[in-house]
Amino acid sequence: MRILVLGFTGYLGGHVAERLRALPGARVLGGGRSPAADVPVDLATDSAERLARALAEADVDTVVNCAGATGGDPVALAELNARGPAVLCAALRRTRPAARLVHLGSAAEYGPGAGRVAVAESAPTRPVTAYGATKLAGTVTVATSDLDAVVLRVGNPVGPGAPSTGLPGRVTGLLRAAGQDPEAVVPLGDLSAFRDFVDVRDVARAAERAVTAPGPLPPVLNIGGGEAVPVRRLVRTLADIAGFRGRIEEQGAGSARSEQVSWQCSDITAARTALDWRPSYSLDESLAALWSAGARPPSRAQEGDRPS
Repeated sequence: MRILVLGFTGYLGGHVAERLRALPGARVLGGGRSPAADVPVDLATDSAERLARALAEADVDTVVNCAGATGGDPVALAELNARGPAVLCAALRRTRPAARLVHLGSAAEYGPGAGRVAVAESAPTRPVTAYGATKLAGTVTVATSDLDAVVLRVGNPVGPGAPSTGLPGRVTGLLRAAGQDPEAVVPLGDLSAFRDFVDVRDVARAAERAVTAPGPLPPVLNIGGGEAVPVRRLVRTLADIAGFRGRIEEQGAGSARSEQVSWQCSDITAARTALDWRPSYSLDESLAALWSAGARPPSRAQEGDRPS
């Protein structure tokens, strides 16, 4: 099996590539703009023709798309999150129509839910940010293609290597900077939202299951922790792990998404049925691994919903 992982230098992509390399008989290729890429491609600018040639030369039978943008202006978000999956599907139809495509979506595609009820894949999608809207555009393209494709709609990833663009990684950096100073103050926005956190290693395992599962899969599968967790609890737990002795101050409002989506939780029943997958790491284990590993700097090719 020859597997191409697009966005292999990003947070999720790095963990996915590492997991897939352990598959017996698998040859995992990294695709992207990085000089280290085995298959140099740019989903934001490459034509379908050029990408089709690259896929044919790499002779891949499986593609896992972890490439995407979590921040930046709407144009940059649309280039990677909406155009990228569209050009990828077009290229696969031209040269590898039988290949399996596993695409990483985001729980931000759902937007506000109706009450505090875990959302299934059939729930209405009403994203409230450009990030969520562009991710939804990519999901629709993949899910309605005539390819052997599945979208893994990922919750809020956490765990070793979490980037500073997301709350867990950012808080980790702030706590490291504060050290053991009892007078230190860590200023954050409103932490009253609830989010569904999932360990990045569990996301990688879900991608592995999606790559190797026989037969057609449902077009969209939620990959989350299956529990709505107070963001304040995540921050306090990280502070306890760090031995932080100062104060955490919630100053002002949180992000626009926090205000409009105060509670989010994914129903992961379908992933259990289709992939025999369920989370294996608790949030405390994920945060302990994050603290031990430290946060990584942001990268344009990072992927995943940003807890806020």
